[in-house]
Amino acid sequence: MNTFKHLFLLFLLPLWAFTLAHKYYVSVTQIDFMPEKQSVQITSRIFIDDLENLLRERYDKKITLAIKNEMPTTDRVIERYLKEKIKIKINGNSVNLNYIGKEYDTDIVKCYLEIEGIKTIETIEISNQVLFDMFDDQQNIIKTNINKRQKSFILISQNSSNLLTFN
Repeated sequence: MNTFKHLFLLFLLPLWAFTLAHKYYVSVTQIDFMPEKQSVQITSRIFIDDLENLLRERYDKKITLAIKNEMPTTDRVIERYLKEKIKIKINGNSVNLNYIGKEYDTDIVKCYLEIEGIKTIETIEISNQVLFDMFDDQQNIIKTNINKRQKSFILISQNSSNLLTFN
């Protein structure tokens, strides 16, 4: 009987460990309107390993993030990907995102983007499809601070955009 318990635990524990070790795929993007600067500042936080795996699969197998001597093309590849996957319309008009750069914080890469020349925001439509092409269960949390009002929502692959109104 004792041997049966040991065998049972031997087979059960690994299965149990895999269910507890389930990985969550999430990014967090903060969007702040700075009327005094006529700019929208965007910070997108993405897990380094998730972004690295996507960039390797999509662009270049040699890309390695968060190392001292990154490939010179890394920033251009990240910029290209983010501009493909994050789309914003302000007051009904598509706007251009300027890639400012990135920095690493433990296991997160913070990507900085900016939209210049924005005087007012009455509506903002945000589409964020970052990592949807890599992970079916990816969730992108969007937090906004626009016109002194904070709003948040979650985007998933089946619903990758949201329109906010500030009247």
